[in-house]
Amino acid sequence: MYIKNVSMAMSVVVACTILPEGFGQVVARSRPAEWDGLVYGGQFKDLFEPMPVRQTLTSHTWGGENVTPRDVSNGIEDPDWAYWCGDPYRDENGLSHLYTARWPESHKNGHMGYFDSRVVHAVAEDPLGPYRVVGDVGWGHNPDLYQSRPGEYVIYCTRSAFYRSKSLFGPWKPDAYNFDNRERYYFPRYVNFSPISRDDGSMIAVSRHGYMWVSRDGLRDWYEVSEESVYPKVDGNFEDPVMWKDDVQYHIIVNDWKGRIAYYLRSLDGFRWVAEPGEAYGPGISRYEDGTVNDWYKYERLRFLQDEHGRPTHAHFAVIDCDKHSDKANDNHNSKMIIMPMTVARLLEIQNADSVSTGTNDIRVKIKAEDDFDPHTDIDLASLRFGASSEVNYGRGAQLLKTEKAGKDLMLVFAGRDCGFSAENFACKLMGRSKGDKLLFGWARLPGKEHLVAHLSALSPTFEYTDRGMDAFVEVKNFGEVFSDPSVAKIIVRENGKEVEIGTQQIRPLDPFEKTVIRIDCNEKFAPDSQHDITVLLVSPDVKPVAFTKNFRF
Repeated sequence: MYIKNVSMAMSVVVACTILPEGFGQVVARSRPAEWDGLVYGGQFKDLFEPMPVRQTLTSHTWGGENVTPRDVSNGIEDPDWAYWCGDPYRDENGLSHLYTARWPESHKNGHMGYFDSRVVHAVAEDPLGPYRVVGDVGWGHNPDLYQSRPGEYVIYCTRSAFYRSKSLFGPWKPDAYNFDNRERYYFPRYVNFSPISRDDGSMIAVSRHGYMWVSRDGLRDWYEVSEESVYPKVDGNFEDPVMWKDDVQYHIIVNDWKGRIAYYLRSLDGFRWVAEPGEAYGPGISRYEDGTVNDWYKYERLRFLQDEHGRPTHAHFAVIDCDKHSDKANDNHNSKMIIMPMTVARLLEIQNADSVSTGTNDIRVKIKAEDDFDPHTDIDLASLRFGASSEVNYGRGAQLLKTEKAGKDLMLVFAGRDCGFSAENFACKLMGRSKGDKLLFGWARLPGKEHLVAHLSALSPTFEYTDRGMDAFVEVKNFGEVFSDPSVAKIIVRENGKEVEIGTQQIRPLDPFEKTVIRIDCNEKFAPDSQHDITVLLVSPDVKPVAFTKNFRF
């Protein structure tokens, strides 16, 4: 077996070196120079912890030398099956569930046999595994589990399909989504969605290419609400986003599968996103507590097991030991799910009643005690830095002024002048070390930053000519979680390189998922057969205006 592994590992190197770039699925991506200044803990990939060795590390298994020896009890693997993608869930009794896709390792198309994959249900007593299959859900790939507003369990799969059940153990009834792209860009077959629940029970999802979708109940009807992708404006072949929500904010990690680099984004409300610097993950992050490293060729389909606060506790990855096209039927290559423990964020609360800024003298931050954490004894206080993540990630930010006891919790006091806050910041970051020299970090929402928002979204106008000029009729719908404020819709046309406002109208307040059609009196007529870019601009209090543009021929 050892000799076979060596030869197969060599074949991986050859395949990755001589195959055409598109076939080999690898392209070199440059990193921004400023990332060189990030300190430990300043990029998301620093949060992946070493895996404990719970069984003997063995080389008597499939895979090249790059992924052996390894603990085959971690995650889910089987020499007879190829596993790829899986969404974890822990029930009220502490049982860990995994809904994953698999196909026979003997499939004639090798790894590309995933087109014939089936979704199966596996369970484990330990969140790290080993997981054992206990049920078959049905045909599908890239499963994502969530709970709909009515309370049913739903498994999203690619190609507009989903399964629904009242029990985690089934039976699972197949169903189909109705995706309404609302005149916006969409990726064919609606693949790689990552759906999560919002506070009011409605659902929000991010699509493969970074467009946001919303559903009232998480069942059939979904509506696209993005005017453009929320992903970073960098070169990348993006797929496999994972979105999650905790007590502070929304998060997205998206993978550039060709560059083998992932990016991390945050949002206060799920609609407006900011990218954090550094790599979210990439090759080389899988290691054991004894120092052994498994150098999986690809890490994809990241999903998290979360605690009651929404914090990730375990990371689930689909991994393969070689280029996907080099994994053939009945060979020594294969894929599986691995699970890594995470450094869990500490619970923080800003105690200042008013908004904070660089002009705030003292910013008071309560760090809460937990069963596995005593803030009075477990923190290296001198290591702490606090403020905007753009400061803290680079080792800057405010240093600790003093501490105060708050029962089992601890009050940390920092000077606002060193925090680097701006009007765009909605959350602050604390970072440092524990007494055991382990990474310690946490996030808190800043005072006055409201995460429950209205979100107005428009369709393109329809026009009717009148004696005065034109009337534009625009449908506007509120896809947020709260009642909208009175707002304004403007019609803007681009003429001779300039944007000209030709009409405006008030929008009455709308309930969540309520829509209205407004009439806008436009003071212009367009010549027959002329072509124009026309924008509907929605202006609401305290948020960036939302613009939706479409080209019209009159």
